Formats: sequence, structure tokens, C-alpha cells
Amino acid sequence: MIRVLLVDDQSIIRQGLKALLQLEPDLQIVGDAENGQVAVQQVEALQPDVVLMDVRMPVMDGVAATTAIAQQFPAVKILMLTTFDEDEYVAAALQQGAVGYLLKDTPTEELANAIRTVHKGYTQFAPGILQRLIAKPPEAAAADLPPNLPPSLPPDLPPGFAELTPREREVLKLIAQGASNREIAKALYISEGTVKNHVTNLLGRLELRDRTQAAIFANSVLPLLEP
Repeated sequence: MIRVLLVDDQSIIRQGLKALLQLEPDLQIVGDAENGQVAVQQVEALQPDVVLMDVRMPVMDGVAATTAIAQQFPAVKILMLTTFDEDEYVAAALQQGAVGYLLKDTPTEELANAIRTVHKGYTQFAPGILQRLIAKPPEAAAADLPPNLPPSLPPDLPPGFAELTPREREVLKLIAQGASNREIAKALYISEGTVKNHVTNLLGRLELRDRTQAAIFANSVLPLLEP
């Protein structure tokens, strides 16, 4: 069970997230906080595994709270969840210890998968954010990227790779293993129609012609991205 703390200054956002995420059998919402100061206190009291952290909040903002939590409780994973995707916010959050940065319009299924992903020690970004960081000059990108993100990616990596959702990456990995749509649907507990949509989307993002190209791509690239 992954213990999650919700931090947002808007009560309706916290309530909505709790209602949606507590439907996931492996996620437990252990508490919530209306600002960064309360979040730090709640982390100490509740010992969550993952904190969903807003950026702009009164009293203490999300970046300051991330700094405090990362210093005092380094085992806690902090995933930023905000409406702001400006590079300055992204860079500040990552530099202070956040392991991911998502936007509030992220679908619930993808948000739940992102929580699982960061809990395992991986990083997680909203579509386009990682691509922007990678596109920066080396010295600037190095300052922005968290230490557990792979320092370099294959030079011929399609730009759309950074925009793949966590679910699309799972589908891609299973395609690489030779799984059919039916097998993927069974493994991920989704419908075959949903699998087909994911396959279509990832082929388009990666500019690949068919599943065979996707499998070849995945087997050549995904091992390089393992931590």
C-alpha cells in the first residue's frame, strides 16, 4: 500500500483528489494539508510514501516545503501537481528535491500510475516538460534535472518520447515483449479498445509505422533508460 499525502491550498481540489485516488486499491490517502508549513508537519506525523505537492500556496509555497521535506525526510517522494508549467517552477522544484512534475489536468489513471512510478524511484513529468529540459544547453539542463534521471538519452530519440504517458510506456514495454492487445489488456486491467488507442497514440508520438517498429524501438531504447 502506497501512503499518499495531498497538499493544495484549495479544499475542493484536495477533496476531489482524495475521492478519485482512494478508489485505487494500492493507494491510501493518509492526510492532506492546505499549505507547505502544514505539509511538513503532516509528513512528520503521518510518514507518507509520496506527497502530491502544489506549487503556489500561502504561508509556505510548494518549493519551500519540498526543500524542508527533502532535507528532513529524504525517503519521502515529492511529486509536484500544479497548474503552472513554467520552466522556473519546474527547475526550482527539481533542484529542491521533487522527483516529478505533473499538471492538474492529468487524467486520474495517469496520476495514479505516476504515484506508483515515483514510489518505485523513477521520475515522472507532464508531457513536454522533460523534452524542454533535455533541449536546454547541457550546462543548463544538468542544473535542472534531478540526480536520478538518466543523464543522457539516445541522440536519435523521437521528440515525442518525452510526451508518452506512463500507461503508453507500459504498453510499449509489453509490445516489446511480444504481447498482443488482448494480453496487454489483461496485464494492465484495461479494455482491448483502450489498448488500441494507446498503441495508436504512441505510434504517432514516436513516428513509427507499426508494432514491429515499436518493438524494435522499445528493445533498443528502454534498457538505456532503466535506473
